[in-house]
Amino acid sequence: MTDQSYHPSIAGLRAFVAIARKLHFGSAATELGISQPALSQALATLESGLAMRLVERTTRRVFLTSQGEELLPRAAAVVRAVDELAFAARGAEDPLRGKLRLGLIPTVAPYTLPAILAGVAAQLPDLSLLVVENQTARLLEQLRDGSLDLAVLALPADAPGIAEIPMYDEDFVLALPRGHRLAGRKRVDPAAMAELPLLLLDEGHCLRDQALEVCQLAGFRPDLGQTRAASLATAVQCVEGGLGVTLIPATAVDAETAGGRLATATFAPPRPGRRIGLVYRESAGRAAPYARLAQMLTVMIAGASPTTEIRPVGNALPVSRPG
Repeated sequence: MTDQSYHPSIAGLRAFVAIARKLHFGSAATELGISQPALSQALATLESGLAMRLVERTTRRVFLTSQGEELLPRAAAVVRAVDELAFAARGAEDPLRGKLRLGLIPTVAPYTLPAILAGVAAQLPDLSLLVVENQTARLLEQLRDGSLDLAVLALPADAPGIAEIPMYDEDFVLALPRGHRLAGRKRVDPAAMAELPLLLLDEGHCLRDQALEVCQLAGFRPDLGQTRAASLATAVQCVEGGLGVTLIPATAVDAETAGGRLATATFAPPRPGRRIGLVYRESAGRAAPYARLAQMLTVMIAGASPTTEIRPVGNALPVSRPG
């Protein structure tokens, strides 16, 4: 029976939430910056006080018990609330100091991270970024459970409780095999893709949905039985090998054409594209510093290459979605 006078410690709850997220004691200890024995002791103390087993560990795997699964959302909510309370108590302290957990979607991360990391090191030396690459749905989930502070992704996110800060707009570019008849063209009609084998990313990638929307607006439906890729880099390699064509964002052009085997073409106005922005939990209460960070990141990305054409949105205010 649970001791009615027992109140779980935040250390125990943090240990439990980290283990549940990682399903690995070593990785959870590293995330929390403590030793593995200290992590195990914190969990054991929590389980003893609650008089129930939350986590089971065998020689091969770590998994939650049914009681652990039931209590995890509440434990995560407590940890998140304590973190936000600590921030509020610090008052005017600059949140762009210390550790910041930043997520990016896979069609943004490889092409902007070099500029972001170099820019942060030069302009925000007191800020330590922890970077996570994942698809949009998973990044939003990690924002909600408190394991991420911010994410850079395609807008709109349309997620309750998540605020959005627009950063920049960029065009989509048609990626083609070298020597293709459309290579180098500047005003391609999107409808011309109806006659081309279009390569799409796997489901879950927002770029896949955006490419399908471009096709729909151009008045045709692509053949979805074609080759699909788990990453944009793989899709580009398939294009280089002559398997078809694909859409890539403008920020990816320099990196993906560096090998000399990929050609591109641009679309006629109004060119299809996407808006990239910074999103965060509205409850974090950090609108002003996060807006400042979004502006800084935009400048870093825009300045990374003179051939990268992005259009900064400007001093847009965060947009919150009703719960």
